Amino acid sequence: MSVFTPLERHELETFLAPYNLGRLRDFQGIAAGSENSNFFVSLEQGEFVLTLIERGPSADLPFFIELLDVLHDAGLPVPYALRTVSGEALRSLAEKPALLQPRLAGKHVQSANPHHCQEVGALLARIHLATRAQPLPRKSDRGLDWMLAEGPSLALQLPDEQLHLLRDALAEIQALKPRILALPQANLHADLFRDNVLFDGNHLAGVIDFYNACSGPMLYDLAIALNDWCSQEDGSLDSKRAQAMLGAYAALRPFTAAEAELWPAMLRIACVRFWLSRLIAVESFAGQEVLIHDPDEFQRRLAQRQHIELALPFAF
Repeated sequence: MSVFTPLERHELETFLAPYNLGRLRDFQGIAAGSENSNFFVSLEQGEFVLTLIERGPSADLPFFIELLDVLHDAGLPVPYALRTVSGEALRSLAEKPALLQPRLAGKHVQSANPHHCQEVGALLARIHLATRAQPLPRKSDRGLDWMLAEGPSLALQLPDEQLHLLRDALAEIQALKPRILALPQANLHADLFRDNVLFDGNHLAGVIDFYNACSGPMLYDLAIALNDWCSQEDGSLDSKRAQAMLGAYAALRPFTAAEAELWPAMLRIACVRFWLSRLIAVESFAGQEVLIHDPDEFQRRLAQRQHIELALPFAF
């Protein structure tokens, strides 16, 4: 189970009292997380999610709270931070920063179809449109600079074929970095995988886990989402799902010519980001009861992204 900081009932009851949401009925750890400790919390006045922040500087937490407020005010289905009766959103529990949020309806999709991908594409465009005019500034702690810093040493631990694949990808990032940073920007979810989206039937009911959110090129966010939602078992792209996502996104936020030109590279860069983070997780959490995703999944996807035939629609 991916609960890094276990909680006792009495300390949770003390923490929850200032929200004035009634008696604690039940709580349980959520196994799906791989970076923070999350708990389902059942109170007399409803169902909630408690998050203890395990990674990243606590100075960034006001950014996440403000971003979720902006998206909630824009009508997006996001888990905004609840306030205590005295107006506090960011608090501390078990010596960790803690947030309480409403529990959203729906469940994760295991096998995505074109309709799911269409819904996700439209949702991501709405996130970008809601923040494009005035993005809240936050540099990703797993962005291009991080990839270029961590990648070379991790490459040395890989078999020859994978080593060359990663080194070539890092060289591409270094060469294209100025052009990537010049692309149209907004606030990004930056981790919009299937396990961070909730569907209630065919309706997209919620988007969760914004703790990798940052400001940056919108195209990068789309590449991250598409690599997860539209990939097949061998790492190749399912064209029907991919076209559904891109078409729904472009209908709300048209692409630029510069984005169309960098799209193949961006798909590769999004693979590198998660290949590296998973390699680090395997090493860091070896032997622990923590959910560790398979790094080879993104190695296969990167290998399949060396030749991209999927173009962005309606770019101008």
